[in-house]
Amino acid sequence: MRVLLVEDDRRLIATVQKGLEEDGMGVDTVHDGQAALAAAHATSFDVIVLDVMLTGPLDGFAVCAELRRARIRTPVLMLTGRDAVADRVQGLEVGADDYLIKPFAFSELRARIRALCRRHLADRSAVIEFGGILLDTAAHTVSVGGLPVSLRTKEFAVLEYFMHHPGRVLSRRQVEENVWNYDFDSVSNIVEAYIGRIRRKIVAAGGRDPFSTVRGAGYRFEVASECGRSDTT
Repeated sequence: MRVLLVEDDRRLIATVQKGLEEDGMGVDTVHDGQAALAAAHATSFDVIVLDVMLTGPLDGFAVCAELRRARIRTPVLMLTGRDAVADRVQGLEVGADDYLIKPFAFSELRARIRALCRRHLADRSAVIEFGGILLDTAAHTVSVGGLPVSLRTKEFAVLEYFMHHPGRVLSRRQVEENVWNYDFDSVSNIVEAYIGRIRRKIVAAGGRDPFSTVRGAGYRFEVASECGRSDTT
């Protein structure tokens, strides 16, 4: 999951970024409205967390309205220190999907981000299950046939990303951009390494390898009975 965090309070943005990254999310940060628009046009994010009271010519309301005029449909969660109903109504009217009032509990922010990310899915449950693998995004747990699988934070994030796109071939670059928030060297094998770890842990728990390697293209999370077959074409 990749999040754009737009906030001009640098202490708050550093704290929120650290917490979201510890949850396995890729987080890009900007501090003003113009930079937010540029980032949203350049990159496909899963959720935009947007502060209302930004410094500069564009506040959060103006940024959100411009995103919607540009047909950027990324879910927007607006943050504000103002509790007035009129402000919340204005945010929703310019195209925001949700609203959170400062100060907020980090656990609530995290839950709202994950809920917004699930809105485009056919199944909006926090639990995803394919081929005997059950991933619970709320409890942050994975199990195979009822047996728990211990995954590190980034391993969980990689598996979650693939399980949100079952049957699709995802390139190394796509995985890097959605799970990590910085560029890797073109010869980096970090995605291969993480998929290898996930494979070994799932197989060790009695499951079948859910990934197919598509040479020259990337990896596919298999949802049919073909799990474990490597595509050599």
